[in-house]
Amino acid sequence: MLDRQPLKKEFVALMAALMSLVALSIDALLPALPEIGATLGVKNPANNQLLITMIFLGLGFGQLIFGPLSDSFGRKSMVYFGFIIFVIASIICVTTKSFEMMIIGRVLQGIGLSSPRTIAIAMIRDTYSGDYMAKVLSIVVMFFILVPIIAPTFGQLLLNVSDWTAIFNSNLIIGLLIIIWFWQRQPETLSNKNRIPFSFKIFITGTKEFFKYKASVAFTLISGFITGSFMVYLSTSQQIFQEQYGLGELFPYFFASTAIAVGASTFLNSRLVVKYGSMRIAYIATIAYVVISLLYILLYFNGNPSIYILISFFMVQFFAVGLLFGNLRALAMEPLGHIAGIGAAINGFISTIMAVPIANYIGSFVKTSVLPLFIGFSLFGVLSFVVFLYVKQKRTLVKA
Repeated sequence: MLDRQPLKKEFVALMAALMSLVALSIDALLPALPEIGATLGVKNPANNQLLITMIFLGLGFGQLIFGPLSDSFGRKSMVYFGFIIFVIASIICVTTKSFEMMIIGRVLQGIGLSSPRTIAIAMIRDTYSGDYMAKVLSIVVMFFILVPIIAPTFGQLLLNVSDWTAIFNSNLIIGLLIIIWFWQRQPETLSNKNRIPFSFKIFITGTKEFFKYKASVAFTLISGFITGSFMVYLSTSQQIFQEQYGLGELFPYFFASTAIAVGASTFLNSRLVVKYGSMRIAYIATIAYVVISLLYILLYFNGNPSIYILISFFMVQFFAVGLLFGNLRALAMEPLGHIAGIGAAINGFISTIMAVPIANYIGSFVKTSVLPLFIGFSLFGVLSFVVFLYVKQKRTLVKA
């Protein structure tokens, strides 16, 4: 059985590396947002957030292309195709003199990166199932989270010796090394007999098949709520730490502390999920996500706390997030093994397309206070909890 296969360490490392390209392209750029905005003539600093959120827009739409195509043509070929788009988009970003063209380049980067991000999940689903799949996803996410710990510091170091274009160029070089490793060492996980003959109808039939599984839809919605509220933090963290708290070049280190909390919780999840189940852990983590954000609102409604109290709240909040990310994806993907490519694509597309407007809207209020961020956490945490209750009720009725 798939879920009894031994852990393949190099496979896990490769999947984590593929997904890390996304985190690197997002988080390494955070310290450079003011410099990029100044170079390209951005008058409103809040618009710099678009350089973060719009890459997610590309990630969302790109998954709808690469996921279904990988079900027909195999996983590896689509990873290569996506990387080519990423290369072209990166060239656009480093050569443009227009902020609008930079945004287009970031969207295209997201489309290209959606391929390794989505197909890594499909390859994990090809190889594992059940709570063991959740364990593998947790390990992959744990290593994936290590990138945000070091990426802003990496970006700041490059800024100290060069300019912001060095960040894009370095990401390209790292991406190329990962793709060479993938090409040399990773076998194709989708056998010819399991491939779906290509037809434009597969986009329609696959979508219809996805929506037959109400639990998959429900956990995808929760992923959208949690990802959206978390994305607000990603897009506003530079503004919060450097402008509201005046931390300057210390920003990457404070950002890293919150990423460590997510990494620690995903590691813990990988140790506990097979014993306690992804459903139970995700449910408890959702409750914690709501309680923590509501507590912050009650205590600091009238102003920002000290930076150390804020970091403490962030770390506890994102510890809960770490228990959610891998488990929600595993719960959504569990019934979709027969359409893993398009299933991962639709799951990622819906959750990402939900997240982008959530992040852009709430982020517009994060100017002089962190409070709007925690209001967003609490609102979408409550919505997630309501959906969880719906799923648990349905499962109880089925068992009865």
